[in-house]
Amino acid sequence: MKKVIVITGASDGLGKTLTESLSKENNVIALATTEEKLQKVAEENNCNYKVCDVSDYNQVEKCTNEIIEEFGKIDILINNAGLWIQEKLEENDTERINAVIDVNLLGTIYMTKAVIPIMKKNQDGIIININSQAGINHKAERVVYNASKWGVTGFSKSLQDEVAKYGIRVTDIMPGMLKTDMFNKMNIKKNMENGLDTKEVARLVKFIIDTPKDVMIPEVGIKNINN
Repeated sequence: MKKVIVITGASDGLGKTLTESLSKENNVIALATTEEKLQKVAEENNCNYKVCDVSDYNQVEKCTNEIIEEFGKIDILINNAGLWIQEKLEENDTERINAVIDVNLLGTIYMTKAVIPIMKKNQDGIIININSQAGINHKAERVVYNASKWGVTGFSKSLQDEVAKYGIRVTDIMPGMLKTDMFNKMNIKKNMENGLDTKEVARLVKFIIDTPKDVMIPEVGIKNINN
């Protein structure tokens, strides 16, 4: 039986790769804020999509309810949506700070809050938080980004304790630098030669999904050995 999988930040980068990988055998609903990109991803992968800003709980709740109404359940949530911010703290734009915290941390919390009730009802579910090595490390000029990802780390670990008794498994994936356009979007020139191919993360996600129900993988790091 096909699983119902919701992927946030699915219009490009890792989210797009995850959609391509998982839509072949499952009912995937791709979420992002840009409809034009989403439509293209959905058409290429024969999957569903919904425009949703994960930092807006009203949109999240509406979107989640529509998915449950249509499919009757949500088996897997992949919290992938994320934004980047760099430079010294005093040089960071406050609007960008808010956006990064809202998407990276609150977006993960909001989406999870919305799917928990249906997963509890079904006594089953997988929540995969695409975190970052920045969620366990620290680095100058990345204080806001790292703060958002450390928040996801604490959220994931605490959530594991909270929902395990309902048959819900939570995994925190911490990739190193990925070969995506995240830096280009911020006009940051960065050597991506040793970045991790998004297909490798997608393979890891599929492994987690295929793992037996009585086995939980709390967290896993993945990166290019040359980086």
